Amino acid sequence: MTIRPDHLMIAPILIPFIAGALMLLYDERQRRAKLGVGIASAVALLLVSIELLNRAKGSNGLGLYLLGDWAAPFGIILVLDRLSAMMLMLTALLAIPALIYSAAGWHKQGQHFQSLFQFLLMGLNGAFLTGDLFNLFVFFEVLLAASYGLLLHGSGQLRVRAGLHYIAVNLTASLLFLLGVSLIYGVTGTLNMAQLSLMIPQLPDADRPLLHAGAALLGIAFLIKAGVWPMSFWLSTAYMAGAAPVAAMFAIMTKVGIYVVMRLSLLLFGADAGASAGFGSEVLIAGGMATVAFGLLGVLASQSVGRMAAHLVLISSGTLLAVTGFALAGAGTAMLAGALYYLVSSTLATSALFLLIEPMGREEGGIAAMLALTADAYGLDDVEDDGSPEVGFAIPGTLTILGLCFGACLLVLAGLPPLSGFIGKFAILSGALAQHSIASGLVWAFMALLLLSGLATLIGMIRIGIRTFWATDNVAPKVLALEIAPVILLVGMILMLTFQAQHSIRYMEDTARGLQNPAIYVDGVMNAPRIADQPEEAE
Repeated sequence: MTIRPDHLMIAPILIPFIAGALMLLYDERQRRAKLGVGIASAVALLLVSIELLNRAKGSNGLGLYLLGDWAAPFGIILVLDRLSAMMLMLTALLAIPALIYSAAGWHKQGQHFQSLFQFLLMGLNGAFLTGDLFNLFVFFEVLLAASYGLLLHGSGQLRVRAGLHYIAVNLTASLLFLLGVSLIYGVTGTLNMAQLSLMIPQLPDADRPLLHAGAALLGIAFLIKAGVWPMSFWLSTAYMAGAAPVAAMFAIMTKVGIYVVMRLSLLLFGADAGASAGFGSEVLIAGGMATVAFGLLGVLASQSVGRMAAHLVLISSGTLLAVTGFALAGAGTAMLAGALYYLVSSTLATSALFLLIEPMGREEGGIAAMLALTADAYGLDDVEDDGSPEVGFAIPGTLTILGLCFGACLLVLAGLPPLSGFIGKFAILSGALAQHSIASGLVWAFMALLLLSGLATLIGMIRIGIRTFWATDNVAPKVLALEIAPVILLVGMILMLTFQAQHSIRYMEDTARGLQNPAIYVDGVMNAPRIADQPEEAE
């Protein structure tokens, strides 16, 4: 019987690529048509990701696609497992609210916003699906190039300065990526992740230091992207300077670094890696804990929602990096499963918080307005109007709706019941308590930091909330339905994640078991059947 290729696996890359290229043919004044194409593309991505997620729940949870029908490790291969399927769906879930929010006027602040947004989605999806380091670099550069344009979208001195700083930092990370990949290829002769996993245990001792040096450079490149301390100096300024829908999508940009570090660490340096087993675990634990500490201090010191949201991203990244280090050092699946659940929950909440920044700071003369970014940073005064009427309509009860959404984000990010943030942190803490193979001092220090970060988040966000919603007597700001509806949509996703916590945690446990048992991934990739090798069906 002939095995037919699963062409749906390449759809998350092709859909935004075609949509982005198509929108380049439109005149820049046809923004509504571009917006329609963009939202249609995002909805299609969501439907595809849901189907791929269902397929990833299969018996072995692995899907493979050989481009050009070249067998691994010689050709390009796309690999779908539970982790990549989850990240694809999370990307699509964030893209739809961000695009809806941009319809309120943000897409008018510069040229080619919609095309750049689609190319960003293409790079993200490609990075989550690729099975080799070379194409990981390709998709990494695609998403970075798109993010450069999106961060500089609009005008204003603050935005341009932050954007140029962001470009310089990420170009340095790309250089380190290339150097690391070159060293790894020089030692092993391959960049296929599965084949690397097979070769590392058998590598001669004389070549192992060079491999570790290449892996360290590669790790630094993605730790920069993940915002690990002390390489996170660029993140808060860049994230708070971006337009609201751009910052909302950037909430998942740091998770690309987390994804790659988690994928490569557990695949290449797990328990079966011989002399390289556990390589980098101490660095990930120490770096993650330092990032959480830096993030919670930044939250306490923040006087604006934007800067606070950026530091909350750092707390999320640090938590995930530390748990990855513990998993690499031999921790069980419960801790890693809780971290994966926390990843989804915290990403949705920080994305919603970034969308709340501008509406919360719109009260003229209010304290929140003084603490928010200036109009010059957003470049609103210098934008040429294309003559189209203002999209959307103002909604009543603005402060009430904003306050409820802000409160939901507070509960999730502080880890308070009953929402998903509490469930994720509780799963991490309960998994940490069950660890006996790791130094207890490190585990207790991490648990203390996790609890302190929640307390710092509670204090910082309550302070901002009081200043915004209670310490002003001004008239409620005018907020369009297109600005608040995406936030409500993200909060609804958080509620759904909370209500479906049992099924979600079960999925995360299966994902964690797959990550800590890389043999399934390796065997599937190396034995992926070519179509040309299958017998033809009888007529």
